[in-house]
Amino acid sequence: MENEQQRVPGRYGFEEIEENRLEPWPNPHPESNYVVHFEIPEFTCLCPRSGFPDFATIVIDYVPGPSVVELKSLKLYINSYRNRQISHESSINVILNDLVTLLSPRWMRVVGDFTVRGNIKTIVFTEHVEPGYEGQRPEYRRYQQSL
Repeated sequence: MENEQQRVPGRYGFEEIEENRLEPWPNPHPESNYVVHFEIPEFTCLCPRSGFPDFATIVIDYVPGPSVVELKSLKLYINSYRNRQISHESSINVILNDLVTLLSPRWMRVVGDFTVRGNIKTIVFTEHVEPGYEGQRPEYRRYQQSL
């Protein structure tokens, strides 16, 4: 049965998130090895065992290849995790794999910096490097520590 919230007039987000697909845009400077940095401080997903919410800041750094990601599609894609039961490790690896498949970056790192849960702090790092790429790979850094 359709979720009651989805039928309320003016609540367009549910449909947008459900129908969203990550969208590539042409890289405006494919000749350059420049770094794009995203911080997504409101990531949520659900623990696959308990169903309780997990919260994280996702940090994505990448050197584009032929494409860059369209930001609204990235926002909606990330928001699609909020009701998904998935582990910390799996969520970060799936995000990396989806973005690498979409964009073919020269280099990409995705970090999930999860809030403390059960007295344990979890940070998951995953990375992709195009064979032969020797350009920029900056150290992991969060620029926005709090809102």
